[in-house]
Amino acid sequence: MDISKNMKMIRSTDCRVLFRKLYGTKKAEAAALRYENIIDVFVKRYKSQDFQLFSSPGRVEIGGNHTDHNFGKVLGGSITFDIAAAAAANQTPIVNIYSERFGEITISLSALESNKTYKGSRELAKGVLRALMEMGYKVGGFDAYLDSSIIKSAGVSSSAAFENILCQIVSTLFNQGSIEPRTYAYAGQFAENIYWKKASGLLDQLTCGIGGILAINFVNPEDPLIRKIDFSFEACGYNIILVQTGNEHEDFKEEYSAIPHDMKKIAGYFGYKGLGQVFEEKILFNLQSLRAYAGDRAVMRALHFYAENGRVENEIEALRSGNFDKFLDNVKESGDSSWKYLQNCYSIKNPEEQGICIGLAISELFIKRHKRGACRVHGGGFGGVIMAIIPEEITSQYVFHMENLLGKGCAYVTSIRPYGSACLNELL
Repeated sequence: MDISKNMKMIRSTDCRVLFRKLYGTKKAEAAALRYENIIDVFVKRYKSQDFQLFSSPGRVEIGGNHTDHNFGKVLGGSITFDIAAAAAANQTPIVNIYSERFGEITISLSALESNKTYKGSRELAKGVLRALMEMGYKVGGFDAYLDSSIIKSAGVSSSAAFENILCQIVSTLFNQGSIEPRTYAYAGQFAENIYWKKASGLLDQLTCGIGGILAINFVNPEDPLIRKIDFSFEACGYNIILVQTGNEHEDFKEEYSAIPHDMKKIAGYFGYKGLGQVFEEKILFNLQSLRAYAGDRAVMRALHFYAENGRVENEIEALRSGNFDKFLDNVKESGDSSWKYLQNCYSIKNPEEQGICIGLAISELFIKRHKRGACRVHGGGFGGVIMAIIPEEITSQYVFHMENLLGKGCAYVTSIRPYGSACLNELL
């Protein structure tokens, strides 16, 4: 689509409706201005007059803290923070990507092997492109300008959003939009596993790619069961607020990795790979032997796993039946379990720093005073972000409360969007 048609599209009434779905009712006008800027930067940089517009969201973990890696259940959702892009085929074997967040990336499609550094956006992009090629999809050269609104180091999957938007661009430009979001997830997983040496599952990529609220059961990690839950937080009068409490979650890789290790050690006692393959009754029946074999922390984390799996089902049922109070009760129970049993709210190596605990404590004071809402640690834990679910009418008060105590700019208001990775031109 040429520049004049793209400009006309984003200024149209239909596109304003779409922007309200993608970014929330109050941010539709700002979204239009953002895409106008993306078009302006893209055209000036690549001199192309014919291009498409794209969006790939970040995600939140609503329920199921540290369960996916042990064949468990998770409730996740795509959010209004995203990577937006303009892209066009360039009729060469070269991929050019530019972004203030990711820098300038140039990739030859004839040289997609890893450089063995196992880090950086360029390596990740090469891995995604190679995966799609090896799956049999057509991959050509293209130019892309990316603009990211996703919070850095917040556990909302900026890397998965990056992987997905590359897949979406390749699908739209070279494969008539035929590549499925589940395939995006496999390509992203391949890139992270091989090009970053990161033991990534499929949770982040699936949630960002498919969009909306997803209930995912990882009983078969290579082919998880996915249910889409039709529910709108915004329509219910609630916002999701992500609060950055201090330390970045990347600072705690060793502690993060210890959680699946502990759970898998318990499962290994019974000859299985993950706790999702072991009945909870076996844990209780063999409690003393497991304490001696794996240690008390591992047992506590196993108990969290089973309770958290149950809470995910409770949350799904609550949302489907419209019982939002019951849903919030389960979110609170999830947060309490992460703090007490999973033990991922601070690092035992540096107990003087407990940013997540402070964030949760002052959030709970606010929620108790207003008698509405819930909060929990978000994602991997130990440092980084907490998630609060707060009524719309007191959201500004909550943001003021948190920023007054933790620092201006620490609180980010978002909501669930119904779309995953998409080409805007195809949606309209």
